Amino acid sequence: MAEHESLEFGKADFVLLDNVSMEEFMANLKLRFDKGRIYTYIGEVVVSVNPYRAMNIYGRDTVEQYKGRELYERPPHLFAIADAAYKAMKRRNKDTCIVISGESGAGKTEASKYIMQYIAAITNPNQRAEVERVKNMLLKSNCVLEAFGNAKTNRNDNSSRFGKYMDINFDFKGDPIGGHISNYLLEKCRVIFQQEGERSFHSFYQLLRGAPDSLIRSLHIQKDPAAYNYIKVGGQIKSSINDGADFKAVADAMKVIGFTGDEIQTVYKILATILHLGNLTFGVDGDVTLIENTKLVSILRELLSTKEENVEKALLYRTVATGRDVIEKQHTVQEASYGRDALAKAMYERLFCWIVGRINDIIEVKNYDAKIHGKNTVIGVLDIYGFEIFQNNSFEQFCINYCNEKLQQLFIQLVLKQEQEEYQREGIPWKHIDYFNNQIIVDLVEQQHKGIFSVLDEACMNVGKVTDEVFLQGLNTKLAKHAHYTSRKVGNTAALAFSGCYLPVSFHRYSVVGFIDKNKDTLFQDFKRLLYNSSNPVLKGMWPEGKLSITEVTKRPLTAATLFKNSMISLVENLACKEPYYVRCIKPNDVKSPLLFEQERCRHQVEYLGLLENVRVRRAGFAYRQTYPRFLQRYKMISEFTWPNHELSSDKEAVKRLLQGCGFDHDVAYGKTKVFIRTPRTLFSLEEQRAEMVQRIVLFLQKVWRGTIARMRYRRMRAALVILQAYRRYKVKSYFREVHRRFKNVKSMKDYGRHVKWPTPPKVLRKFEEALRSIYNRWWAWTLIKGLSPEEALQVRAKVACLEALKGQRADLGLQRAWEGNYLVSSHNVYTQINPTVSGLHHIPLQQLCFFQINHFNKAENRAVLITDRHLYKMDPLRQYKPMKSIPLYNVTGVSVSPGKDQLVVFHTKDSRDLVVCLQGMVPANESRIGELVGTLLNVRCGLMRLVAAGLHGAQSQLSSLEP
Repeated sequence: MAEHESLEFGKADFVLLDNVSMEEFMANLKLRFDKGRIYTYIGEVVVSVNPYRAMNIYGRDTVEQYKGRELYERPPHLFAIADAAYKAMKRRNKDTCIVISGESGAGKTEASKYIMQYIAAITNPNQRAEVERVKNMLLKSNCVLEAFGNAKTNRNDNSSRFGKYMDINFDFKGDPIGGHISNYLLEKCRVIFQQEGERSFHSFYQLLRGAPDSLIRSLHIQKDPAAYNYIKVGGQIKSSINDGADFKAVADAMKVIGFTGDEIQTVYKILATILHLGNLTFGVDGDVTLIENTKLVSILRELLSTKEENVEKALLYRTVATGRDVIEKQHTVQEASYGRDALAKAMYERLFCWIVGRINDIIEVKNYDAKIHGKNTVIGVLDIYGFEIFQNNSFEQFCINYCNEKLQQLFIQLVLKQEQEEYQREGIPWKHIDYFNNQIIVDLVEQQHKGIFSVLDEACMNVGKVTDEVFLQGLNTKLAKHAHYTSRKVGNTAALAFSGCYLPVSFHRYSVVGFIDKNKDTLFQDFKRLLYNSSNPVLKGMWPEGKLSITEVTKRPLTAATLFKNSMISLVENLACKEPYYVRCIKPNDVKSPLLFEQERCRHQVEYLGLLENVRVRRAGFAYRQTYPRFLQRYKMISEFTWPNHELSSDKEAVKRLLQGCGFDHDVAYGKTKVFIRTPRTLFSLEEQRAEMVQRIVLFLQKVWRGTIARMRYRRMRAALVILQAYRRYKVKSYFREVHRRFKNVKSMKDYGRHVKWPTPPKVLRKFEEALRSIYNRWWAWTLIKGLSPEEALQVRAKVACLEALKGQRADLGLQRAWEGNYLVSSHNVYTQINPTVSGLHHIPLQQLCFFQINHFNKAENRAVLITDRHLYKMDPLRQYKPMKSIPLYNVTGVSVSPGKDQLVVFHTKDSRDLVVCLQGMVPANESRIGELVGTLLNVRCGLMRLVAAGLHGAQSQLSSLEP
């Protein structure tokens, strides 16, 4: 049974209905339609209801859901049937076919297109160019055939007015390599006449509304369909069909398929010729029949590529051979009009058959040798005519309904045959099923000498004037006692009727008017010779019988009824040798509404299609059957003896143990390879138990899987931790080795390793590095201090005192620069550059020389400051260090320094004329920092020491008021 659909959508398979009745069937069908479920199974038959709206259930994702799946594994769908047919063809090397049937407007053509698209989508996984070309041509052929074989009717905007059977050939790998199309009974009378509200074939309107102006002019036609008698009824109808866009699509499709430019032009010329023929009128001048609008004859001559006099002669005269004599008999107006219409219908029919034949020439399998390439298998797709229930009143519709009766007979035979064969194979007793066998209806139509077709052919062969009433009298004579035949006269119209296959009390009624003429399908030989003698090779090739001379004896052509009967017999024989799959289409309403479900209309269709009988045949006492392995795979979790795997002797024994444990042993039968379940209730009970167990299994699997995921995550985390630890150990060891390599010889270095760059430590050793640097700095300081003299030690202590005093008050103390001692006696001595008058002024030795940049009145000037034991001098370096100002040291009250990196130093004086200097890097004395400056001041006399100490204590409070 189909999965993934709850009972709120109804039963996905009609076989699972509790009670097989029309009421239950219709209720389930309506429920599914209302819920948007347009497909339902009857075993392996798909029942499709036209939704009259676009549905997002045919995309690539849906194709993947059904690809390679069994029918019961997914909800009902066309793709499931297409895939089943494809698998049977590919796996079992069997020819298969898909038969699509239903009322006109039920969606048969769309169903066939979706099936073709699915087959194209799942084949040729290797994207071979030749296979893609064949697939593209097969799909494009639908577009062309719809244009020339479909029309808008009152029931359907795109109704197929012909029967189509397409064989798709596959190679041994399952890829399409070609195909063949057979067409049946084109409704050619639509060329010259349409009922109110209907159109002729799409091709006429596409040409008029989509062709470019240059083509319109060359064909001598105009864009208004109302200007042409044959199609003016349909030309006034408003519809949603876009003829202009369709014209371009059809033209492109013909080019893709392989039609040449000349062939396409000939197609357009034939369509234009038919339109002009419809406007041709005849009159009488005495005893002579004339063409009233002779200008059209010239146009017809140009389009047909023949002589004008030959066109006129064929339209007005008929050549008759009596022995060796040849007589030209002039037509009456009625005969001329009949011949004109017959020519129009015949030209369109030949055109359509030629298009089908041309497509076959291109797509048929060529140079295929089964011995070399493997067996050539086939999938056939039959899109047959739509039967009519309420307005069966024409010869064409009579043939169409006969076709459906014939196919219904095949359907019942094959279904019964398949069921009986399956029961016999499985050793299950076969229960006789009562059903209406429509073989008697088929015989009523096609039986030799007694059938309706035979009586119709006999009437057509009679000499003299034969009317439809004569035909009806012949039927009454031979079939009056037939249980399924009756006739009567309605007004002035004679009618026959016969009962349908599943409607033994209802009759299909047909007016016999036109049966004789349509069956004869007479086309004067003069028209055949006219078209054969055309200089257009394409047109000439469509009429090979025109080659015969009028004096040559030919057999009487077969009638339309006989030709159609023979084609149906051939079709049924072709289908009977294939494994069939069925799509039964239903039209829910006449107004094309996606919401309306007309019970009575749908009921008639269900009866005519024999769907209820199909359910009864399929049930045959057992609602469900499945092979033991598949049944076990689906339901094994119900029993402890079969879950997760059984240890019994066979799958059959395991299924028996499972069903016995559930208490259903009385409602099943065990075949050789399959288990048969009698009632749907048992199956639903199994499904309920399975759903309950699936939840528990899912929870168990989730638990196991989550545990597995957690363990996998733990193992990954543990492995990552081990790797991280190993990496950290490696980085630590690498750091230790690098520190050892860089500092192992620092004792022998001049600066004891101060220039050595420390390696970057890993994060884990950053605090350790700080401690290590502190240890190194202490060692380095101890190494330096241990060799200092007492005087040098005093200076160092002064620096340390300054450092402690300024700690936290200044970011940069200049300690990173090496101290070079007394700069006055160093190699960078600038003392000799000072004006001698400075040293001679007081005859006191200098203690320190520093250079500063002084900001004076917002003007930057380089100045030098000289500190002696008694004075502080400001000098100009550009004038040989000439003193510019002297400040006695006893006048200095304090020193303030900036805590930032701006290098500001303020000497405070008693007279409030403070000296503000900014340290800048010039000569080595100018590279000194605050610590060195303070150290220098500490080297002066004790009075200066007290002054400096006072300045240091007052620095913190004075810095806050210092303007930068």
